[in-house]
Amino acid sequence: MIPIKKVIPYVKQFFQRADIFLFSVCFICACISIYAVYIATSGMAAGGVIISPTKCVIIQIISIFIGVGAFVVFTVIDADILGDQWRWLCVINVALMVALVIFGSEGESGSRSWIRFAGISVQPSEIVKVLYIVVSARQMTYLKEHKDINSFLSVAQITAHFVVVFGMIVVVGDDLGSGTIILALFLLMFFAAGIRLYWFAIGGAAVAAVVPLLWNYFLKDYQKQRLIAPYDKSIDPDGWGITWQTTQSRYSLMAGRMTGAEEGHRATVFTGKHTDFVFASIGENLGMIGCIVVIILLTIIIVRCVYVGLHAGRMYDMLICIGVAGALAFQTFINIGMCIGITPVIGIPLPFFSYGGSSMVTLFAAVGLVSGVKYKPKPAHFSMIY
Repeated sequence: MIPIKKVIPYVKQFFQRADIFLFSVCFICACISIYAVYIATSGMAAGGVIISPTKCVIIQIISIFIGVGAFVVFTVIDADILGDQWRWLCVINVALMVALVIFGSEGESGSRSWIRFAGISVQPSEIVKVLYIVVSARQMTYLKEHKDINSFLSVAQITAHFVVVFGMIVVVGDDLGSGTIILALFLLMFFAAGIRLYWFAIGGAAVAAVVPLLWNYFLKDYQKQRLIAPYDKSIDPDGWGITWQTTQSRYSLMAGRMTGAEEGHRATVFTGKHTDFVFASIGENLGMIGCIVVIILLTIIIVRCVYVGLHAGRMYDMLICIGVAGALAFQTFINIGMCIGITPVIGIPLPFFSYGGSSMVTLFAAVGLVSGVKYKPKPAHFSMIY
């Protein structure tokens, strides 16, 4: 057994060097999620089966504790070690998608994007997103430092990596939401790495040519309807079809007013109120004030990730932080947009607030990577400059 006296110095070092501020804000969000999940699942039924609030809360708490462990591990482990193993990370991504084909099952949204075993559900796309950030940061850094990142070959390599991951998630994983986040990460990290703007113009023209093919041959009918429903009211004029969840979400938000609906006067009970539409549950029970607090907390996390990245001193570390910040920002925007009806319902959880072990653990791991950037010593030339 290791003596406590030998452990204490390492614990002190961790608290001195890790980003405890970032962790604290994330942990506060996670704690609020316990209340939000409990309230959202009270009286909820899915597929004719009553959902147990107690069971959901226990799973959420366990996920948070595992997530905290993931934060510590990814803070201490140097991100360079992960980057050097990029080949294995790519293998893991492919293996997760292959496992999804063999063992995948449908979630509440109807997409076959979950793997269930021994009562545990795992969403591989959540893991793939984090690994994509690490591998892309490693790839772009290498091309920037050893090649010409703006050459055709370099841009083609970065794009090919994106296309493979995006294709696996959307086509194999049937997860349009996570695919959208991967697209956003690709564009954001592409820009942050110093890719010239003319490549974006060329890419825009290529996307314009490819979109009809994706629309006609890859997207399913329900995915098409979800994408255009917020902008074409003729798809569901009464709000009881494809936009039913958004309609109920808006009723919940309106019922909450400024400080939340009175006890026993919940406006709606619908599937997904503890997962993708937890923001509506928070708005109903804590009102506009609760919604504003949620947005402020998530904004602080995003800004902190950007701040750490800009002060990292190395491109690789900066890209990881920007990637994590981008994922959080896009997920937050799309999720809240889903709840108020301005973005399509594509199955994206609200970071640190939605119910779900896969999302909670991978998010803590992702911000752990950011904390790890702060944790390790800065390059000597960076210290001289700053």
